[in-house]
Amino acid sequence: MSDFDAVVDRYLAVWNEPDAAARRAAIDDVFAAGIRYVDPLAAVEGRDALDALIGAARQQFPGLTFAPGGPVDGHHDQVRFTWTLGPAGTDPLVVGFDVAELDADGRIRQVLGFIDKAPA
Repeated sequence: MSDFDAVVDRYLAVWNEPDAAARRAAIDDVFAAGIRYVDPLAAVEGRDALDALIGAARQQFPGLTFAPGGPVDGHHDQVRFTWTLGPAGTDPLVVGFDVAELDADGRIRQVLGFIDKAPA
């Protein structure tokens, strides 16, 4: 497993963490303090705002799991990857593509997200 694979695994684990306190601790570990997250549905800055966004997404999609959607590709301080969201073991309801930038400490400082497939 590459360092980039590990980054993506940790990133998706944060989105899947059901316990709010454990999720917040993971956010502090995985993301830079000034994290900027932008996708078609949200634009937030800072760990507190990201924590609120992820918590809201978990409430909106109870019982669904984020998973890798294919190989991870990275170079220098950036990584791109496809992810899926759906019930475990079934076809995903949502498919997205993210590009994350890392800081000098290996924390994610920016995520640019795109939605490739979503329910109508």
